[in-house]
Amino acid sequence: MPNLKPTELLIILVILLVLFGGAKLPQLAKNLGRAQKEFKDGMTEEVGGSTKSDDSTKSDSQKTEAD
Repeated sequence: MPNLKPTELLIILVILLVLFGGAKLPQLAKNLGRAQKEFKDGMTEEVGGSTKSDDSTKSDSQKTEAD
């Protein structure tokens, strides 16, 4: 990430405040944090060789065989 000066950060925050309003900024930051965590978790799973979708697919096929 590029180094941002305090003045540049302030300008970005003011623009965000104008675009989204004060009430929506905390929710926007929360959603951004969740998305970042999910991305990191997904990258970790890909490196490990197993994904959640593979596990859920296996459990779905096992349920079908049991019926």
